[in-house]
Amino acid sequence: MDNKKVELLSPAGNLEKLKIAIKYGADAVYAGVSHFSLRIRAGKEFTFETFKEGIDYAHAHGKKVYATINGFPFNSQIELLKKHIATMASLEPDGFIVAAPGVVKLCREIAPQIDIHLSTQANVLNYLDAQVFWDMGVKRIVVAREISLKDVVEIKKHLPDMEIEIFVHGSMCFAYSGRCLVSAVQMGRVPNRGSCANDCRFEYTLYAVNEDHNTLFRLEEEPGVGTYIFNSKDMNLASHIQEILDSGAVDSLKIEGRTKSPYYAAVTAKAYRSAIDDYYDDKYDADKYQRELHTTKNRGFTDAYLIHRPFEKTDSQNHDYALSKGSYEVTGLVTEDEEHFLCKYKVYPNEDIEIFTPTGEVLEEAENEIGKIFKKGDLYYINFKKILTETNKELESVHSGNVNKIKLPGKLPYLTMFRVENVTEIIE
Repeated sequence: MDNKKVELLSPAGNLEKLKIAIKYGADAVYAGVSHFSLRIRAGKEFTFETFKEGIDYAHAHGKKVYATINGFPFNSQIELLKKHIATMASLEPDGFIVAAPGVVKLCREIAPQIDIHLSTQANVLNYLDAQVFWDMGVKRIVVAREISLKDVVEIKKHLPDMEIEIFVHGSMCFAYSGRCLVSAVQMGRVPNRGSCANDCRFEYTLYAVNEDHNTLFRLEEEPGVGTYIFNSKDMNLASHIQEILDSGAVDSLKIEGRTKSPYYAAVTAKAYRSAIDDYYDDKYDADKYQRELHTTKNRGFTDAYLIHRPFEKTDSQNHDYALSKGSYEVTGLVTEDEEHFLCKYKVYPNEDIEIFTPTGEVLEEAENEIGKIFKKGDLYYINFKKILTETNKELESVHSGNVNKIKLPGKLPYLTMFRVENVTEIIE
């Protein structure tokens, strides 16, 4: 790899999250329109028009957008797929993320001007497979999540001009690189075509049957063990960024999560942006990034397989719960005019609320009849004396169901968030 900084690639589940990821530090985002994308639910958030708007927004900020066309099509879908590739190419994304070899070939024929990135669904673990796709015209490989850093280095050694992207954060699948059919069997929703029902996250009870006389009995379980039997913890490699970048083999660090919350998009982008920048400035501090990442909803964290082989892992499953609340709750999001916010949880007068800003923003303290913005320690807070709507109606409090814009005591950057610490962490 040359001396340029590694790319930070964030998920964009909709237009708002695309803007948040960019404002909070991502160099590039990946997203899709629902057809042929492995996140149909996220893809439905985009139309071709809003996807184009997102691409234009990213390019205006010097960032990139990679379009996901990483589903596995049936014969009956090929003609529709051809039209989809042509339409997506006309929007001028910076690359296509593709999984199936036939779709790679089709993209090269229909849109040779668009770079091809090979999806992690293609399960590349070695330089032989990487060479095959390189020869097909693939510019970048998103390696299998089961790969080791040693093997990533080996691929780069054999193919120094091929870009290598690795996942560093987000949900993990219990199946091999996500190639799963559980929800297809149970729910009729096909994971490899983008409609996974996340059946692996469900709570299961185990039974045994004696086939001779058809006796069925429930297996006794230790409390909390054997209940979420397929439930993988979430990947978190923030404490390993230094050794990853020291390897010189990785060109892009990817965060999973197109269906995650705007807060998740913001925190993960900002934390990994900080980790990357601190690495190049010789100020790397893993504890700092972990403090932020632990505020997001998660299933518990694991460093997955990049550093340790799968057979060495004994802590990659969460048997206790499907998803935790996270240690912070988002209460507000600043609007584009930078003079109001929209409530996302609940806000009361006379409470100190932490301000969480996009990367690189510097705040000014302010105070007036509405409230004050002030610094306490290393953090900034906002405290409302009055809760006033855009039309000057005063409220006793404001909750997430209220869609009125609420006035700020001073200007704050667009997409700034307000957050409060959860008193108790609730499991859902």
